[in-house]
Amino acid sequence: MGKTLYFDCTNGISGDMAVAALIDAGANEARLRDALATLPVGGYEVRVGRVSKAGLDCCDFDVVLDAEHENHDHDMVYLHGGGSSHVGEHAHEHEHEHEHEHGHGCHGEAGHHHHGSAHHGDGYGHAHGHDHHHEHRAPGDLDRMIDACQLAPRARDLAHRMIDILAHAEAKAHGVALDEVHFHEVGAVDSIVDIVSVAVCLDDLDVTRVIVPRLVDGRGTIRCQHGIIPVPVPATLNIVEAHGLPLSICDVEGELVTPTGAAIVAAVNAERELPVRFCVKRVGLGAGKRAYERPSILRAMVIEELPADGRAVPEWDVSCCPSRFSGDPAAGPTVGADAPERIVRLECDIDDATGEQLAYAAERVREAGAREVHWVPVFTKKERPAWQLQVVAAAADVDAVERAILLETTTIGVRRWACERTVLAREACELETPWGVVRAKRVELPDGTSRVKPEFADCAAIARREGIPLQRVVSEAGRAAR
Repeated sequence: MGKTLYFDCTNGISGDMAVAALIDAGANEARLRDALATLPVGGYEVRVGRVSKAGLDCCDFDVVLDAEHENHDHDMVYLHGGGSSHVGEHAHEHEHEHEHEHGHGCHGEAGHHHHGSAHHGDGYGHAHGHDHHHEHRAPGDLDRMIDACQLAPRARDLAHRMIDILAHAEAKAHGVALDEVHFHEVGAVDSIVDIVSVAVCLDDLDVTRVIVPRLVDGRGTIRCQHGIIPVPVPATLNIVEAHGLPLSICDVEGELVTPTGAAIVAAVNAERELPVRFCVKRVGLGAGKRAYERPSILRAMVIEELPADGRAVPEWDVSCCPSRFSGDPAAGPTVGADAPERIVRLECDIDDATGEQLAYAAERVREAGAREVHWVPVFTKKERPAWQLQVVAAAADVDAVERAILLETTTIGVRRWACERTVLAREACELETPWGVVRAKRVELPDGTSRVKPEFADCAAIARREGIPLQRVVSEAGRAAR
């Protein structure tokens, strides 16, 4: 079963901060570099190092662009609408922390090696009149770059989802159709590197559940190629609105949450509530490049949920007393090994399948080991009617069930999280009726009383065989139980 990751976004979140925090939390840097080596993008190198933020030792993930792609604009004051020729009082915490945040400052910006006023209008830095060749990229271009990269399926799907989320945010910000979007910021070399890197690191850590209680952004204004715009920037707000992300505004004058940062949280379908109790397995601190009153640090924690009452987390409910399921007729009731107290819920939304396909998929998911399979009507993006697949499985069956969902439905991702449930003790029994034996289950209630439920299939078989109403058989079985 995968790991749970808690992103503490109190000081914001951006692409490079997320990558750095994940590396610091244990993601394999060598595997990341191997994946990036297959990305069909040039003009950069990746540097991973350590920096000090507010006296804390943090990991720094830096996409260093070559002379052709760099814009060399590190002026915080200009970026935030002040002068254009001097560096602000807080522009540098140390010499490495130049203004370097992909996608900050203009709607649709994906990463944040933004370098001042540049908005990466073509994926390359443009600031203060610097003139480089523009290479506008459509969402399909970025998807093809991701497909050309050697990524695990889960990482590839997540990278595509981030691009899709950013594309919709950009389209809404500019008031154009999705197929008319031409990425500037997201097409930036450093931004696409961030997107792929986040996906690779989450996959390497085997993160299947992400928790983000809230995003915290700043206020004021920021300068982009189109002029001075408010913070939170339009693309970030569009993502927050579209995906229902919880947002708080702090007193910091500046942009703490970049569109890429918001897209990461949306793409992983982050949960909002932390467990009441949990233990921390790993901690990672990722440094941002901006220098505000609040230090740009993203904290990532790999956690393990604990029961609220302090008991150890059980993989299975093994509080088994002898059971009639085991063949001992004198035994008392039990939940049995087939009723795990700790189960896993899997979920996905589907808006492009027929009723026949959905029914067939449900059958295959049950065959793979799912304990419960439900279709729930929902509305997805653009108010499209769709179906949400909700599945409950035992921990040991999760991989097989998830595989069946991915193979038999059109979804490109599955949300899953561990759940605890209360299971009543139960036993199998037999009820004598005038027409024969009916199997039943007896459950023991918390007040010491019991409830018996006859097996419907047995009652229905007797009703057909004897040519009598079903309800008469059920009533007789109930009388026998009493």
